[in-house]
Amino acid sequence: MSTSVSAAPPAPPDQSPPAKSRPPAGPRSGKARAWGTRAPLLPALVFLIAVTQLPFVATLFISLFDWNSLNPDARSFSGLENYGSVFSDADLRDSVFTTMLLTATVVIVSVVLGLLLALLLNQRFAGRGLVRTLLITPFLLVPVSAALLWKHVLYNPEYGLLNGGWAWFTGLFGVENASQPDWISDMPLLAVEASLVWQWTPFMMLILLAGLQSRPLDMMEAARLDGANAWQMFAFLTLPHLRRYLELGVLLGSIYIVQNFDAVFTITAGGLGTANLPYTIYQTFYQAHEYGLASAAGVVVVIGTIVIATFALRVVSSLFSEEARRA
Repeated sequence: MSTSVSAAPPAPPDQSPPAKSRPPAGPRSGKARAWGTRAPLLPALVFLIAVTQLPFVATLFISLFDWNSLNPDARSFSGLENYGSVFSDADLRDSVFTTMLLTATVVIVSVVLGLLLALLLNQRFAGRGLVRTLLITPFLLVPVSAALLWKHVLYNPEYGLLNGGWAWFTGLFGVENASQPDWISDMPLLAVEASLVWQWTPFMMLILLAGLQSRPLDMMEAARLDGANAWQMFAFLTLPHLRRYLELGVLLGSIYIVQNFDAVFTITAGGLGTANLPYTIYQTFYQAHEYGLASAAGVVVVIGTIVIATFALRVVSSLFSEEARRA
């Protein structure tokens, strides 16, 4: 008997259309996607350029002219002559020195006091939150309001609180009816510096307190177990850790104090050797009507601020990189 084996019929061919392969994204599509993500930011960028950069370009242009608004027809191109006057004019040179002295004094004293207050607030005690809020309050005041507070409530020779305290202090030593000092007239630059230190110490305190609370606790505990005392832990662990935060506080404080105008204008009106560079620019522009010279001095201030801000941004970037590595 013969067995016949029938071959299986061949499978029908696949009738489905071949899948379309997606072409790889080219450089044009990548650029379009990048512009699509940036497009919502374009109005803000245009507004920022219109508000900040265009006035600065106009200031650069005006600084190249000998331009007095009282005699506008005599306006003439002077090149870099105004910049030479900024560094050669005696009043402007004195204002640059006053600005440097004012900035250095306020920043150094604010950092020292801010560090002491940060070390205090880093400890646990009853009412720490309330104390922290009260210490931050001076930084939240409007600068003109803070200057008016110091000028009238504290410095006034007739009813100021400092004179009342001075009379009480001299009375402890049996000195009655002691002469009351006129704080603004007798020590004008110190009066301005004291008001700025009072206002900027909370800012330094907040930065340094953030640095203290970011210390590695395991390292601090290991040093404590090894027998290190409080001073050794502060000098060899806490202070090196706070170096970046100290640099950041000094740089940011310098940026703001260099540009300070409110305290000088309100307390002393720029008199008695307290005129810093921003106040001198104000006098040159609004009182002497020298637009070109005032614009040149303003450009010098902006360039100096940009240099300081560049270092500040580098410090901030290094802080973020350090925190990222630690995480």
